[in-house]
Amino acid sequence: MNSLNSILLEGNLTRDPESKTLPSGTQVCSFSVASDRFYKQNEILEKEVSYFDVEAWSRLGQSCVENLKKGRGVRVVGRLKQERWVDGEGKNKSKVKIVAEHVEFKPAFNKNMDAEKEKERTPEEVF
Repeated sequence: MNSLNSILLEGNLTRDPESKTLPSGTQVCSFSVASDRFYKQNEILEKEVSYFDVEAWSRLGQSCVENLKKGRGVRVVGRLKQERWVDGEGKNKSKVKIVAEHVEFKPAFNKNMDAEKEKERTPEEVF
């Protein structure tokens, strides 16, 4: 029986997607998403940004390459995957990434919004 491993993430691309084709002919697309979290501390609205690596495979990966650019908003539904390896110095390393199963393309965040409006935005207004 599989354990539950599901994630829903919304944010904006931090860079253009990168695509490669494996020797098997399968395409994989990689991109990074910045996701904002807003909270109040001492009556001041604070913003915390987290960055996540995402990979999309096959037709979904091709669609991401064709439709995504840096700054574009996305909603990603997928699962977490941990990669483990030993580096050149013999140290154990690991990284967790998101493997996309569904990607929705959103409009890019308006970076021209003035600073006051940015501070007034609530988390629900990000998209």
